[in-house]
Amino acid sequence: MAGSTDLPLPQLGEGDLSFGSGGPGGGDGSMPRDPSDLAQILHVPVTLSAVLGHVRVPVGDLLTIGPGAILELDRRVGEAIDILVNDRLVARGEVVLVEDRLGVTMTEIVRPGA
Repeated sequence: MAGSTDLPLPQLGEGDLSFGSGGPGGGDGSMPRDPSDLAQILHVPVTLSAVLGHVRVPVGDLLTIGPGAILELDRRVGEAIDILVNDRLVARGEVVLVEDRLGVTMTEIVRPGA
């Protein structure tokens, strides 16, 4: 996105959420970690989206779409879907059935710039 002021967020590792091992900074000499630092952001709401695919249609065709219409998406059955956080691609996954609801299981974390 041109002109975006978003800063890339660091990828979290397994040790990033465990405090008390390795002393201040988690043992890697970076930033001191304190459980209260993380607690400040744990309740910040974000929008998570699972995108099954996209389709482009002319406005004229859009006006004729009604119940029962089928829109062919740009993804194949079984192909990974995109998982977005605040409209930013963060992972890919697969659609799964959880009891009588649809869910998504993450299969790949997308690295920034990949």
